Amino acid sequence: MKGLSGAETLLRVLRSMGVEDIFASPGSDWAPLWEALAKAYGPGEVPRYTSSRHEETAIGMAAGYAKSTGKLPAVVLHTTVGILHASMALRAAMHERTPMVVLAGESIAFAQPPAMDPGRQWLRVLADVGGPTRYVEPHVKWSFAINTPIVLAASVARACQLALASPRGPTFLSVPIELLVETMAVDPPAASALPQPAACDPRALEELAEALTAARNPVIVTEELGHNQTAVQHLVALAETLGAPVVEAWQPYYVNFPRAHPLYGGIAANEMPSYVRDADLVLLIEAVAPWHPAASLPGPGTRVAVIGEDPLHVRLPVWNFSTDLILTGDAGSALAALVPRIRQRVPEGSRKASFNRWQAAHQARRNAARDAAVVSGDKKSIESRWVGHELNAVLPPGAIVVDETITHRLDVQQGLDSLEPGQFYEGSYGGLGLSLPLALGIKAAHPGRTVIALIGDGAFHYNPVVASFGAAQEHRLPMLVVVFNNAGYLSQKGELVNEYPQGQAMQSQRFAGTSILPRPDYSLLARAYGGHGERVDRPQSLRGALARGLEAVAGGRLALIDVVLDPVNPRDAAQAGS
Repeated sequence: MKGLSGAETLLRVLRSMGVEDIFASPGSDWAPLWEALAKAYGPGEVPRYTSSRHEETAIGMAAGYAKSTGKLPAVVLHTTVGILHASMALRAAMHERTPMVVLAGESIAFAQPPAMDPGRQWLRVLADVGGPTRYVEPHVKWSFAINTPIVLAASVARACQLALASPRGPTFLSVPIELLVETMAVDPPAASALPQPAACDPRALEELAEALTAARNPVIVTEELGHNQTAVQHLVALAETLGAPVVEAWQPYYVNFPRAHPLYGGIAANEMPSYVRDADLVLLIEAVAPWHPAASLPGPGTRVAVIGEDPLHVRLPVWNFSTDLILTGDAGSALAALVPRIRQRVPEGSRKASFNRWQAAHQARRNAARDAAVVSGDKKSIESRWVGHELNAVLPPGAIVVDETITHRLDVQQGLDSLEPGQFYEGSYGGLGLSLPLALGIKAAHPGRTVIALIGDGAFHYNPVVASFGAAQEHRLPMLVVVFNNAGYLSQKGELVNEYPQGQAMQSQRFAGTSILPRPDYSLLARAYGGHGERVDRPQSLRGALARGLEAVAGGRLALIDVVLDPVNPRDAAQAGS
């Protein structure tokens, strides 16, 4: 790379470290990079560059890409102001352990001769004490401001390594524009190796195998194992060998276990105490908050074992779940090593009674959810469980669902019981506003598959809708967006009702700040970007509307279905005429 510009060196080092795609938001500090990208390269010589129109869109696309492929992406943002826009999305990536290398520009010479002149805006409006590194530090696992071209290549390689090191997460580099235009005086060091997932202690695996074999009623709980689809296959084998149910905790971020499998225990939002109270051993696998409050379970006779890359969740201020055995390491390799150990100890067919018991419970729960959804379809207005039921009926093979419905989530996911691992991603970690970018990134990674974003109207307002729809149109990334339009913030109202059941708000039916009225016609937004949009307010019309939306997506167009639900505040809606 001797003789290349800093910008081209950056591209080539990223590619040598396995980065195939860069997601970006426009910024004047990256002109040298765009100049480097204008050169003719051979296939795979430098990463692909996809420009979005908002920083949260760029980070969300990178997150969706990383989650659905397992590959390391890079992100290019516009100095400190871009970092500030992106910080909420970066926080989510850090907590979800989503690896990516994030780069932002800055000026370090401010046009002092003989340095280049990056423009007067740098001294007037874009410069901050400490630069972007100072602002991004709380939201990434490592950050560094490159201060000389001598370490540029090595710093980029190190950022890639650390992003993939346990626990995985976003890393950050500040890359001064003055270094991007520099000519590299020497070749960089040879390409560095990427870290391999950490393995669990074999002695701890043996101890866990003994405990699981001795348990009469083991229960498995997970929330985030589904990021590794191979790991889910090992979990299926373990559950079948033990005759143990696999339960997803309150907010699963993936399909962590096939939902149609006889041992699938469902999303145990309110039923977790009954599962855990009767268990003699609970195995937590990549579970963040298996039950709430933490001290409420388990009972005195129940042991708890934990497997995870970061089993004690060092990025959380509190994680006070009682545990008896902790295995730190990659959960997929741990399960792969655990299954043969269990099979050696458990005679074939000896857990058939347990299997049959949980299979009957699974089928009863599935039938009850389906029956309730069918009954809701006979009502005058649309309910969220009906949306899940009807969407499940028209899902194309291999379709991927991204969810940010919040208060509708459990009803919808009960209806989507045909989803397999790799077909679902949650988009609401901590803050709202990431599901549309996440869906775009997944679509960019899997252009041949149908991607559907489910989103509440409250969350819709937090998303960078215009930027995301523009990127979908520009890059030909069509997706179906289903808006759950209940004209308000049900979760916000729910907290008020729970805390003050006899309060003034309940008595007067005045719920300040919880309505979104008059109801906008969200379907027009899709049409503004060359897409298909329609509003539906009757249960009998929903399936046809979803089918027309999917047809538009198959034809290469964005589609949005505005599903009108009963309003959060009927009194306000009546006054607004909506």
